[in-house]
Amino acid sequence: MAFYENTIIAKQDLAEKDLKTVKDKYSEIIKNSSGKIVKIEEWGLLSLSNKIKNFKKGFFIHYKFEGNKNTLNEINKKIKVDGTIIRHLTCLLYTSPSPRDGLLSRMPSSAW
Repeated sequence: MAFYENTIIAKQDLAEKDLKTVKDKYSEIIKNSSGKIVKIEEWGLLSLSNKIKNFKKGFFIHYKFEGNKNTLNEINKKIKVDGTIIRHLTCLLYTSPSPRDGLLSRMPSSAW
C-alpha cells in the first residue's frame, strides 16, 4: 500500500450541505476501494490565482489516505463525472516498505 494526498477543488457556489456530501462521497470511495483515510482537511473557500472553468474561487478539501492502484482508479473515475469538482490533484507521498526490504519507514512521522 502507498500513501497519497488528494486535493479537490469544488465549485464556489455549493451550499454547506452539498460540500458535506462531496466530502463524505469521496471518503466512502476511498474506504470502499480498500483504502484507509489518515486525515481530511477542509481548507475552505479560497481565491484561485487563475480562473478555472470561469470560477474565481473554490472550496478546497484535502485528503491524506493509504490506498492502492484500485483506490486511485475509483477516485479518478468518480471525479471525471462529478460536476461539482472543477480541479483535483493526487500525489504519491511514499510507499510502504515491504517486509523483505527491511526498512522501517521512508517518511518521518512529523510529515503527518
